Amino acid sequence: MDAATEYVPVARAKTANSFLEGKEFAQEIGFPLVIRPSFTLGGTGGGFVHDKNDLDEALNRGLQASPIHEVLVEQAVLGWKEFELELLRDSTDNVCIICTVENFDPMGVHTGDSITVAPAMTLSDTAMQLMRNTAIAMMRDLGNFAGGCNVQFALNPDTEEIIAIEINPRVSRSSALASKATGYPIAKIAAKLAIGYNLDELKNQITKTTSAYFEPALDYVIVKMPRWNFDKFKGANDTLGLQMKSVGEVMAIGRSFPGSYPESLPEPRERSRRSWLLRQDPDEKRTTDREAEAPHLGPHLPYQRRPDGHGPSSHCYL
Repeated sequence: MDAATEYVPVARAKTANSFLEGKEFAQEIGFPLVIRPSFTLGGTGGGFVHDKNDLDEALNRGLQASPIHEVLVEQAVLGWKEFELELLRDSTDNVCIICTVENFDPMGVHTGDSITVAPAMTLSDTAMQLMRNTAIAMMRDLGNFAGGCNVQFALNPDTEEIIAIEINPRVSRSSALASKATGYPIAKIAAKLAIGYNLDELKNQITKTTSAYFEPALDYVIVKMPRWNFDKFKGANDTLGLQMKSVGEVMAIGRSFPGSYPESLPEPRERSRRSWLLRQDPDEKRTTDREAEAPHLGPHLPYQRRPDGHGPSSHCYL
């Protein structure tokens, strides 16, 4: 990294191998904080600590859950905004940002269980440029790496301070959403970059005339809504957390957030049935306004077009 981006801020954290060591550091950084046991799966033994009254129990639980009797005591940035940037990099160190995604839910809700919006709606220009430069610097610092990558940030809504949450040097589930949102085939291009192609050597899959070395600009808004299948787990605890995770997601497209958000919500079965019947007769003539009359399409098909055949539906089931 260059001097300007040599230091990437992260949440304050320290490993502890004893109760007293963990308690001392917890009192140093203050509350809220999160306890993360080492070498456990699914968050076993971990959790948030909101005040000193819960600290002793949380520390003991984490240390006992860890097979090496070790926990990470980390600053919790609950309530901060969360953003994710999708990047591509080639072997000649060209990097471009394909999509910026904003979580509707604040820090503390897993991205997979959160409503997300693309492009980011509430980022100032200064915060966006800082986040962009930091993400590019982080990807370049991974070494000789070409392909897809995503970087997640938390942003303090009061001060616009940012911290890096994680970086994934691979194409992920978020990349699939970003690809559908922008029309940019991230997985396809990333695979070609990984075998030696450069961004400026590949074609723009949309225009077919320019190169793939560009950053898409969206004049519409994408909303991703997670879905849970409660019907299959009668009597199960439906509290969001370790026991309940989203099993899928729906992407809605609109001209604005208020326009696309309602499109991502579950629909009555009758309207989904009606839209299915309309799709069976593509030659049916519609005399009323298409946008006002066309029913919302249900999430039961992998990919759907409007009943009149003019472009994709507002729903895409991922």
